[in-house]
Amino acid sequence: MDQNLQKTTTVSFWNGNRSEARQVYERQVLKAVLEATEAAWGAWEIEETLEEYPGNQESLVFAEKGHDLFVTVAGNQKLKEGEMIVIPQPLTKNLLGYRLLIIRAEDVGLFAGISVPEELQKLEHGIPETWSDATVFRHNGYNVVEKGNFDDIFDRLQNKRFDYSTFGANEVLGVYENRASKREGLIIDQNILLFYPFPLVFYVNPNLPKLAERIEQGLQNITSSGKLDAIFNAHYGKITAQLNLNSRRIFVLDNPLLPDEFRYMGPNLENL
Repeated sequence: MDQNLQKTTTVSFWNGNRSEARQVYERQVLKAVLEATEAAWGAWEIEETLEEYPGNQESLVFAEKGHDLFVTVAGNQKLKEGEMIVIPQPLTKNLLGYRLLIIRAEDVGLFAGISVPEELQKLEHGIPETWSDATVFRHNGYNVVEKGNFDDIFDRLQNKRFDYSTFGANEVLGVYENRASKREGLIIDQNILLFYPFPLVFYVNPNLPKLAERIEQGLQNITSSGKLDAIFNAHYGKITAQLNLNSRRIFVLDNPLLPDEFRYMGPNLENL
């Protein structure tokens, strides 16, 4: 990134390895952040990459891929200490931490009958390799099948390699429409809601402290102005009703990967 404020700042933004719904939202937040700091920091442009990186390459986003920033979960274990600058402000009110199940339609009665976590823990939860979710669910006693990738997860669910998979409330509708619904017999479960703190935050290249400062200031600006809430409401303002979140049985999990500064986060559907 060009640090000369007399020139246009080009920000290399990696926006791959995520659902289209997340890509659209996170792109819009970044644009708002840069717009909110333009007067103080100068003109800008975003150079976006949507390339899918294998899980073992995500840690190379800065060191080898040369990107300036991306959005990921706080406490992402694929990036070692010191390899990033984390901006400690959640972008989506922890929507990713409200997890809904995609299941086989033939199993709808099975999941409707689950009333306690122990019953769900006995079933197999399919998670793509290297996703942080696997560590969280194992820590909480869930039976995890960690294999494959985002592209084949629903083929394997359809073929009964496991019993269900979970996705955040901010992405499950898009994931279902664009991917799961293409396989016959898969549906979104209507009864269970899992929760754990799983905030999405900006990670910035450690060699770009000025960019990190700009992103942090921009987030503060769009938070205080109400712009961040406006973006959230435009994308997710109806999500509680759409997904019937208030009528579901909620099971709360602990996230052992969560940095201490996010430990205050708990389930709060009224805040969505």
